[in-house]
Amino acid sequence: MTRSARRPRRTLQVAGVAALLALSACSASDDQSPASASASDSSGSSPSKLSGTVTVFAAASLKESFTTLGTEFEKAHPGTKVTFNFGGSDTLAASITGGAPADVFAAASAKTMAIVTDKKDNATTPVTFVRNQLAIATLPGNPDKIALLKDLTKSGLKVVLCDKTVPCGAAAQKALDASGLKLTPVSYEQDVKSALTKVELKEADAAVVYKTDVRAAGDRVEGVDFPESADAVNDYPIALLKDAPNAEAAKAFIALVRSAEGQQVLSEAGFLKP
Repeated sequence: MTRSARRPRRTLQVAGVAALLALSACSASDDQSPASASASDSSGSSPSKLSGTVTVFAAASLKESFTTLGTEFEKAHPGTKVTFNFGGSDTLAASITGGAPADVFAAASAKTMAIVTDKKDNATTPVTFVRNQLAIATLPGNPDKIALLKDLTKSGLKVVLCDKTVPCGAAAQKALDASGLKLTPVSYEQDVKSALTKVELKEADAAVVYKTDVRAAGDRVEGVDFPESADAVNDYPIALLKDAPNAEAAKAFIALVRSAEGQQVLSEAGFLKP
Protein backbone atom coordinates (compact mmCIF):
# COMPACT_ATOMS: atom_id res chain seq x y z
CA MET A 1 0.00 0.00 0.00
CA THR A 2 2.78 2.37 0.95
CA ARG A 3 4.75 1.62 -2.24
CA SER A 4 1.70 1.97 -4.46
CA ALA A 5 0.86 5.29 -2.79
CA ARG A 6 4.37 6.69 -3.44
CA ARG A 7 4.46 5.82 -7.13
CA PRO A 8 1.79 8.30 -8.21
CA ARG A 9 3.59 11.02 -6.21
CA ARG A 10 6.84 10.41 -8.15
CA THR A 11 4.93 10.40 -11.39
CA LEU A 12 3.43 13.77 -10.53
CA GLN A 13 6.87 15.15 -9.60
CA VAL A 14 8.39 14.00 -12.90
CA ALA A 15 5.46 15.43 -14.82
CA GLY A 16 5.87 18.70 -12.95
CA VAL A 17 9.58 18.94 -13.83
CA ALA A 18 8.84 18.17 -17.45
CA ALA A 19 6.21 20.88 -17.50
CA LEU A 20 8.64 23.37 -15.99
CA LEU A 21 11.32 22.47 -18.53
CA ALA A 22 8.84 22.87 -21.35
CA LEU A 23 7.75 26.22 -19.93
CA SER A 24 11.37 27.34 -19.65
CA ALA A 25 12.07 26.32 -23.22
CA CYS A 26 9.06 28.27 -24.43
CA SER A 27 10.11 31.25 -22.35
CA ALA A 28 13.66 31.13 -23.75
CA SER A 29 12.29 30.89 -27.24
CA ASP A 30 10.04 33.89 -26.59
CA ASP A 31 12.96 35.87 -25.17
CA GLN A 32 14.99 35.24 -28.33
CA SER A 33 12.22 36.16 -30.75
CA PRO A 34 12.38 39.94 -30.27
CA ALA A 35 16.15 39.90 -30.73
CA SER A 36 15.82 37.86 -33.89
CA ALA A 37 13.09 40.13 -35.16
CA SER A 38 15.17 43.16 -34.32
CA ALA A 39 18.17 41.76 -36.20
CA SER A 40 15.98 40.99 -39.16
CA ASP A 41 14.51 44.47 -39.12
CA SER A 42 17.90 46.17 -38.90
CA SER A 43 19.33 44.20 -41.80
CA GLY A 44 16.36 44.84 -44.04
CA SER A 45 14.68 42.15 -46.07
CA SER A 46 16.28 38.74 -45.86
CA PRO A 47 17.74 37.64 -49.20
CA SER A 48 15.77 34.39 -48.95
CA LYS A 49 12.49 36.33 -48.84
CA LEU A 50 13.09 38.20 -52.08
CA SER A 51 12.67 36.60 -55.49
CA GLY A 52 11.50 37.35 -58.98
CA THR A 53 12.12 40.21 -61.36
CA VAL A 54 12.32 43.89 -60.44
CA THR A 55 11.54 46.15 -63.39
CA VAL A 56 13.12 49.59 -63.17
CA PHE A 57 12.33 52.47 -65.53
CA ALA A 58 15.21 54.94 -65.23
CA ALA A 59 16.57 58.06 -66.92
CA ALA A 60 19.21 57.31 -69.56
CA SER A 61 21.90 59.13 -67.56
CA LEU A 62 21.57 56.51 -64.82
CA LYS A 63 22.48 53.61 -67.10
CA GLU A 64 26.02 52.89 -65.92
CA SER A 65 25.48 53.37 -62.18
CA PHE A 66 22.11 51.59 -62.04
CA THR A 67 23.46 48.65 -64.05
CA THR A 68 26.21 48.30 -61.45
CA LEU A 69 23.70 48.49 -58.60
CA GLY A 70 21.46 45.96 -60.33
CA THR A 71 24.31 43.47 -60.43
CA GLU A 72 25.06 44.07 -56.75
CA PHE A 73 21.39 43.62 -55.87
CA GLU A 74 21.21 40.26 -57.65
CA LYS A 75 24.33 39.07 -55.83
CA ALA A 76 22.90 40.11 -52.45
CA HIS A 77 19.50 38.53 -53.20
CA PRO A 78 19.92 35.23 -55.05
CA GLY A 79 16.80 34.39 -57.01
CA THR A 80 16.13 37.99 -58.05
CA LYS A 81 16.72 39.69 -61.40
CA VAL A 82 16.75 43.41 -62.10
CA THR A 83 15.69 44.50 -65.58
CA PHE A 84 16.02 48.08 -66.78
CA ASN A 85 14.29 50.30 -69.28
CA PHE A 86 16.53 53.33 -69.80
CA GLY A 87 15.40 56.32 -71.83
CA GLY A 88 14.15 59.87 -71.79
CA SER A 89 12.28 60.51 -68.55
CA ASP A 90 9.24 61.96 -70.33
CA THR A 91 8.94 58.91 -72.59
CA LEU A 92 9.25 56.55 -69.62
CA ALA A 93 6.65 58.51 -67.66
CA ALA A 94 4.23 58.31 -70.57
CA SER A 95 4.76 54.55 -70.77
CA ILE A 96 4.03 54.15 -67.07
CA THR A 97 0.86 56.22 -67.16
CA GLY A 98 -0.11 54.26 -70.26
CA GLY A 99 -0.05 51.03 -68.26
CA ALA A 100 3.44 49.62 -68.87
CA PRO A 101 4.25 47.19 -66.02
CA ALA A 102 7.09 48.47 -63.82
CA ASP A 103 8.13 48.44 -60.18
CA VAL A 104 10.35 51.51 -59.86
CA PHE A 105 10.64 54.86 -61.65
CA ALA A 106 13.77 56.99 -61.38
CA ALA A 107 13.46 60.27 -63.28
CA ALA A 108 15.96 62.99 -64.16
CA SER A 109 13.71 65.78 -62.91
CA ALA A 110 10.85 66.43 -60.52
CA LYS A 111 8.77 67.70 -63.45
CA THR A 112 8.86 64.40 -65.30
CA MET A 113 8.25 62.44 -62.09
CA ALA A 114 5.13 64.57 -61.60
CA ILE A 115 3.73 63.17 -64.85
CA VAL A 116 3.43 59.89 -62.97
CA THR A 117 2.68 61.07 -59.44
CA ASP A 118 0.00 63.53 -60.56
CA LYS A 119 -1.98 60.58 -61.84
CA LYS A 120 -3.94 59.24 -58.88
CA ASP A 121 -2.57 56.05 -57.29
CA ASN A 122 0.28 55.67 -59.79
CA ALA A 123 3.19 55.95 -57.37
CA THR A 124 4.21 56.46 -53.77
CA THR A 125 5.80 59.74 -52.67
CA PRO A 126 9.08 60.19 -54.61
CA VAL A 127 12.39 60.91 -52.88
CA THR A 128 15.34 62.81 -54.38
CA PHE A 129 18.37 60.51 -54.32
CA VAL A 130 20.96 62.43 -56.41
CA ARG A 131 21.44 65.61 -58.46
CA ASN A 132 23.16 66.16 -61.80
CA GLN A 133 24.85 69.09 -63.51
CA LEU A 134 25.38 69.92 -67.17
CA ALA A 135 28.65 69.98 -69.10
CA ILE A 136 29.67 70.38 -72.73
CA ALA A 137 30.93 67.28 -74.52
CA THR A 138 33.35 68.09 -77.35
CA LEU A 139 35.40 66.01 -79.75
CA PRO A 140 38.57 64.55 -78.21
CA GLY A 141 41.18 67.26 -77.81
CA ASN A 142 38.52 69.96 -78.11
CA PRO A 143 39.68 71.05 -81.60
CA ASP A 144 37.12 73.89 -81.74
CA LYS A 145 38.54 75.42 -78.54
CA ILE A 146 35.19 75.54 -76.78
CA ALA A 147 35.58 77.09 -73.36
CA LEU A 148 32.26 78.78 -72.64
CA LEU A 149 28.58 78.17 -73.29
CA LYS A 150 28.50 81.11 -75.72
CA ASP A 151 31.16 79.38 -77.83
CA LEU A 152 28.46 76.94 -78.95
CA THR A 153 26.88 79.75 -80.96
CA LYS A 154 29.90 80.01 -83.28
CA SER A 155 29.01 79.92 -86.96
CA GLY A 156 29.47 76.53 -88.58
CA LEU A 157 29.67 74.63 -85.29
CA LYS A 158 27.47 71.53 -85.23
CA VAL A 159 25.85 71.35 -81.80
CA VAL A 160 23.37 68.79 -80.47
CA LEU A 161 20.90 69.33 -77.62
CA CYS A 162 18.43 67.09 -75.87
CA ASP A 163 14.81 67.79 -76.74
CA LYS A 164 13.27 70.50 -74.56
CA THR A 165 10.76 67.99 -73.17
CA VAL A 166 13.62 65.89 -71.77
CA PRO A 167 15.20 66.99 -68.45
CA CYS A 168 18.69 67.53 -69.94
CA GLY A 169 17.16 69.61 -72.73
CA ALA A 170 15.07 71.68 -70.35
CA ALA A 171 18.14 72.30 -68.19
CA ALA A 172 20.22 73.31 -71.23
CA GLN A 173 17.52 75.72 -72.34
CA LYS A 174 17.38 77.19 -68.85
CA ALA A 175 21.13 77.80 -68.92
CA LEU A 176 20.93 79.38 -72.39
CA ASP A 177 18.05 81.64 -71.36
CA ALA A 178 19.91 82.73 -68.22
CA SER A 179 22.85 83.74 -70.44
CA GLY A 180 20.69 85.45 -73.03
CA LEU A 181 21.99 83.10 -75.70
CA LYS A 182 20.14 81.70 -78.70
CA LEU A 183 21.29 78.41 -80.16
CA THR A 184 19.90 76.43 -83.08
CA PRO A 185 21.20 72.86 -82.83
CA VAL A 186 21.61 70.54 -85.79
CA SER A 187 19.33 68.10 -83.96
CA TYR A 188 17.29 67.60 -80.81
CA GLU A 189 17.70 64.14 -79.26
CA GLN A 190 15.18 62.20 -77.20
CA ASP A 191 17.62 61.36 -74.40
CA VAL A 192 21.04 62.42 -73.20
CA LYS A 193 22.83 59.28 -74.40
CA SER A 194 21.64 59.89 -77.94
CA ALA A 195 23.00 63.44 -77.80
CA LEU A 196 26.34 62.20 -76.51
CA THR A 197 26.54 59.50 -79.18
CA LYS A 198 26.38 62.15 -81.91
CA VAL A 199 29.68 63.55 -80.64
CA GLU A 200 31.22 60.13 -80.06
CA LEU A 201 30.49 59.26 -83.69
CA LYS A 202 31.82 62.67 -84.81
CA GLU A 203 28.43 63.54 -86.29
CA ALA A 204 28.44 66.67 -84.13
CA ASP A 205 31.15 68.95 -82.77
CA ALA A 206 29.61 69.35 -79.33
CA ALA A 207 26.60 68.49 -77.19
CA VAL A 208 25.20 69.76 -73.92
CA VAL A 209 24.87 66.70 -71.68
CA TYR A 210 25.43 65.80 -68.03
CA LYS A 211 28.80 65.62 -66.33
CA THR A 212 28.04 61.98 -65.56
CA ASP A 213 27.73 61.20 -69.27
CA VAL A 214 31.02 62.92 -70.06
CA ARG A 215 32.68 60.83 -67.37
CA ALA A 216 31.08 57.61 -68.62
CA ALA A 217 32.30 58.30 -72.18
CA GLY A 218 35.94 58.36 -71.08
CA ASP A 219 38.38 59.47 -73.77
CA ARG A 220 35.75 59.32 -76.53
CA VAL A 221 34.85 62.93 -75.71
CA GLU A 222 36.30 65.86 -73.79
CA GLY A 223 34.27 67.64 -71.14
CA VAL A 224 34.03 71.40 -70.67
CA ASP A 225 32.43 72.86 -67.55
CA PHE A 226 30.58 76.16 -67.78
CA PRO A 227 29.42 78.38 -64.89
CA GLU A 228 25.81 78.71 -66.10
CA SER A 229 25.28 75.01 -65.38
CA ALA A 230 25.10 75.85 -61.66
CA ASP A 231 21.74 77.50 -62.32
CA ALA A 232 20.32 74.41 -64.02
CA VAL A 233 21.05 71.49 -61.70
CA ASN A 234 18.50 68.67 -61.88
CA ASP A 235 17.15 66.74 -58.90
CA TYR A 236 16.63 63.02 -59.54
CA PRO A 237 13.61 61.51 -57.72
CA ILE A 238 12.86 57.80 -57.32
CA ALA A 239 9.53 56.21 -56.46
CA LEU A 240 7.88 52.84 -55.93
CA LEU A 241 5.00 52.41 -58.34
CA LYS A 242 1.79 51.50 -56.56
CA ASP A 243 0.88 48.68 -58.93
CA ALA A 244 4.40 47.25 -58.74
CA PRO A 245 4.31 43.52 -59.59
CA ASN A 246 7.19 42.87 -57.17
CA ALA A 247 6.78 45.56 -54.51
CA GLU A 248 8.93 44.01 -51.78
CA ALA A 249 11.95 43.52 -54.01
CA ALA A 250 11.37 46.98 -55.49
CA LYS A 251 11.50 48.53 -52.01
CA ALA A 252 14.79 46.73 -51.38
CA PHE A 253 16.26 48.04 -54.64
CA ILE A 254 15.27 51.61 -53.76
CA ALA A 255 16.84 51.09 -50.32
CA LEU A 256 20.08 50.02 -52.04
CA VAL A 257 20.06 53.11 -54.26
CA ARG A 258 19.68 55.35 -51.20
CA SER A 259 22.15 53.41 -49.03
CA ALA A 260 25.76 54.43 -48.41
CA GLU A 261 26.86 51.77 -50.89
CA GLY A 262 24.47 53.02 -53.54
CA GLN A 263 25.42 56.64 -52.99
CA GLN A 264 29.09 55.74 -53.34
CA VAL A 265 28.46 54.16 -56.76
CA LEU A 266 26.47 57.21 -57.88
CA SER A 267 29.08 59.62 -56.52
CA GLU A 268 31.85 57.83 -58.41
CA ALA A 269 29.76 58.21 -61.57
CA GLY A 270 29.77 61.98 -61.04
CA PHE A 271 26.35 62.54 -59.47
CA LEU A 272 25.95 65.13 -56.73
CA LYS A 273 24.48 64.42 -53.32
CA PRO A 274 20.79 65.35 -52.93
